Amino acid sequence: MINASSKDKGTFEKLIELNDELENYFNNTIIPQLFVDADMILRKFTPAAMKHFKLSSDDVGRHIDEVSNNIRFPTIIENITEVIESGRDLEKEIQTTDKVWYQMNILPYIIRKENRTNGVIITFIDINDRIQILKGYERLNRDYENIIHSISHDIKGPLSNIEGLIRILKSTPESEEDNRRIIDMLSDSVGNLRRTVEDLADINHDTDFAKESERVNFENVIEDAKLALRDKIAESNAKIRAQIGESEICFPRKNIRSIIYNLLSNAIKYRKPGREPVVTISTEKSGEHIMLRMSDNGLGIAEDKQDYIFDRNTRLLTHVEGTGVGLFIVKGMVEATGGRIEVKSKEGEGTTFTLYFK
Repeated sequence: MINASSKDKGTFEKLIELNDELENYFNNTIIPQLFVDADMILRKFTPAAMKHFKLSSDDVGRHIDEVSNNIRFPTIIENITEVIESGRDLEKEIQTTDKVWYQMNILPYIIRKENRTNGVIITFIDINDRIQILKGYERLNRDYENIIHSISHDIKGPLSNIEGLIRILKSTPESEEDNRRIIDMLSDSVGNLRRTVEDLADINHDTDFAKESERVNFENVIEDAKLALRDKIAESNAKIRAQIGESEICFPRKNIRSIIYNLLSNAIKYRKPGREPVVTISTEKSGEHIMLRMSDNGLGIAEDKQDYIFDRNTRLLTHVEGTGVGLFIVKGMVEATGGRIEVKSKEGEGTTFTLYFK
């Protein structure tokens, strides 16, 4: 009996020692962890979990459903049940309602002798920085894609102007004054093309995953777009009207120029035969947004087609020159900074695009 008593005493002391070690681990780990038993009762949590999820000692012994609002993860009970029933680990990336990303690991707490799961240990690892970096790379990839598409769009106008002016120069000018005027126009087109290429190629400073915004004057950008589209405007006899209520916007210059160029180019391109294009560009303050609206009197868009016009490579009219990526680019650039774009159109009457910039 003495030996049995000594053996029991030794086992008891080992259990106390093991419990002390477990307590020491829970008290010193910097990782938020919860221990929930098979009855969904919160039995223990680390100080880091107390801090992250605003738990208190009063929460020990409560059903996990009663404290799940603190943890701010709605499916945690379902996930705990899944692990207890399957006996397998569960790992997933979650975002709590306060917009913080965690890697959540739910491990079954198994009683080996009885071969049953008696609860789970839940670990939360803050991966918010990693998720933001990954999102940054995704945005950067989209930027590169937009740059490639924008190059194909934005340099067509200046190139078309240069080609047209060169054709005129090859013919016999009526006077020296006409010759000088054409050369000046050619110089302006070359300068505009150079600025466009420089802006589109300037992506080396985007490594912080943020576009470089600056104060941009709407009237200046509209004039740049009109210069780039000079030939198309002259050919169609288009009237471009500007009603500028809000003169400036803080936005990447190359992006706002690409947006206005694409919308204006489309307004002229999709004009109604036999009707001179009239395009009205207006800006104003709208609550917390700066609103840019561009309206035309062109062909318009069928109601059942309006949901698809922002999809990549969508071309509603095959007889009109284009690649179908212009509006896709515009939407991407607006939404990348938290804005939105809306369209209203009626066939045969025209289309209005309204853009809201944060």
